[in-house]
Amino acid sequence: MSSVKNYVADKIFASLPRTQRGTPIVIGGCPAGKHKFLYTNGNNVIMRDLANPYMDAEIITKHSTPATVAQWSPSGYYIASGDSAGKVLIWDTVNKEHLTKYEYQPISGKIKDISWDGESKRMAVGGEGKGMYGHVFLVESGTSVGEVIGHSKSINNICIRSQRPYRMVSCSEDFNLVFFEGPPFKFKKTLSDHTAFVNAVRYAPQGEVFISGGSDKQAFVYDGKTGDKLGQLGEPAHKGGIYGLSFSGDGKKILSCSGDKTCKVWDVETMSCVSTFNMGTQVNDMQVGCLWQDEYLISVSLSGHINYLDINNPDKIIRVVKGTNKPVTSMCLSEDKSTLFTGSSDGHINYLQTDNFEDGEMEGKGHSNQVTDCRVSGDTLVTVGMDDCIMFSSAQTKQYQSESTKLESQPQAVSSKSGVTVAACLGQVAVFDGSQKRFVQNVPYEPKSVGLNSTATVVAVAGTKDKTIHIYDLGGGVLTETNKISITGDITDLEFSPDGRYLATSGSDRYVRLYELPEYKQLVESTRHTARVNCVTWSPDSVRFATCSLDNSFIVWDTTKNAFDNSTQYIGVHPMSNITRLVWKNPTTIFTTGSDSCIKQWTV
Repeated sequence: MSSVKNYVADKIFASLPRTQRGTPIVIGGCPAGKHKFLYTNGNNVIMRDLANPYMDAEIITKHSTPATVAQWSPSGYYIASGDSAGKVLIWDTVNKEHLTKYEYQPISGKIKDISWDGESKRMAVGGEGKGMYGHVFLVESGTSVGEVIGHSKSINNICIRSQRPYRMVSCSEDFNLVFFEGPPFKFKKTLSDHTAFVNAVRYAPQGEVFISGGSDKQAFVYDGKTGDKLGQLGEPAHKGGIYGLSFSGDGKKILSCSGDKTCKVWDVETMSCVSTFNMGTQVNDMQVGCLWQDEYLISVSLSGHINYLDINNPDKIIRVVKGTNKPVTSMCLSEDKSTLFTGSSDGHINYLQTDNFEDGEMEGKGHSNQVTDCRVSGDTLVTVGMDDCIMFSSAQTKQYQSESTKLESQPQAVSSKSGVTVAACLGQVAVFDGSQKRFVQNVPYEPKSVGLNSTATVVAVAGTKDKTIHIYDLGGGVLTETNKISITGDITDLEFSPDGRYLATSGSDRYVRLYELPEYKQLVESTRHTARVNCVTWSPDSVRFATCSLDNSFIVWDTTKNAFDNSTQYIGVHPMSNITRLVWKNPTTIFTTGSDSCIKQWTV
């Protein structure tokens, strides 16, 4: 009997923060002692553990438009998150369901920052709007407690002093800061010391001072109660724009990050630099956000990498969490199942250790465009991309080969077994022995997907226009067609079972089909998925296969029973996201990934 279940993933490897050059991002910290931090990517708010960022992650999907910022309340009981449409959701941190308690629409455009007062009763938001760039209101009712006025362009940061007498400061792309007194909060004065975008402003935890940082490379220090300027950090503080500021818990030091590819720690009282962290020399090493949470100092690079800094040893980065912040378009496992490889829409290939989820990035020069498909054969990682290239890289050393191989047309999919690789390209099928091209054969259709049997002697290629699966014998320097299977729609993926008994396919027409060899007798033709089916893959024991779909579910099918009647559907797998690939680690464990850039492990 078929079943539908809402399961919870065993493990989650979260995506990195979504970044953009020249744009600051806000990393949210939790109340002291909880060792958690927050950021956003797509529709998700991501909560990670500072001590173990690889394993202890939560992904909360509540927004229907891209989430842009999230901040913990001082009480620790709630998190507020904002999105690109100007909506703010306030939800609890106590229950696993993270129930939404309040929902408000304070401004009409993207929310860039959120600030709670020290009592967790009032909230200020700033961002993009139509005439109104910020709002301050009571958390429980949404009632306004002042006016956020004085800016002529969008607000990048906003911050409420956590002690009475309450004060508030905002910074903007109009080059100004605005200082408010309250509550109710009223305009007090404009601070016009910066000569470019003011990207960051933060109050010290005790409220004695607040500090601003801007694209003019300067950071100014102000009195927390009066807003009077006290001085500045350095002359200037950085050699590039400043994109983030974060105070230490005692307020005596502050961490800054910059587009000059450095982070710095400053002594607030003397306004002098204590430590400088050189983060690299590449464009992606620009620093766009930072957080000082308890004993942890972290920064975020333009690449999205999360860097752990050591204040006592600025010359060495403690840890770099890599992963990806772009949609994952392909995924495969090493033959020993110890390493998971993922290719993304920006051409990067990352790897993940399947036992502890520690990650890394392939070294060397890789693809220059989206990685379309990837497979591992022996110790070789085979990848194809929209740069019209195929690459044969080392799955052991995690290094790209010295040069990629240019194909005659754009590859759509690849399959590799026993050192033999077949790439399905537009109007062609290319065959390789090892990394050496054996031949390229033109075909009178447009190949979309390809599969090799376990002995690398039979090839199945599905076309997009002729709606046919072509079965070829691979030998003699040519592909000899031995069978044809007509279908009703486009095949998105196909795979032979490891024991060679079956061929399973997935289609854009929602169909999942199963054929038994050698006659290719059709055993299953199901539209249990409600949208395009993206991928099909077999368990190592050839007993079950799984399919994933645009309907945000994956289904496990059992060949020992009636596959349709005994299938199990796992729904809500990557909420508000497209599941792009899934692979089996063993007969009871599956990895899934998708356009949310996250990887999840499931027991099935």
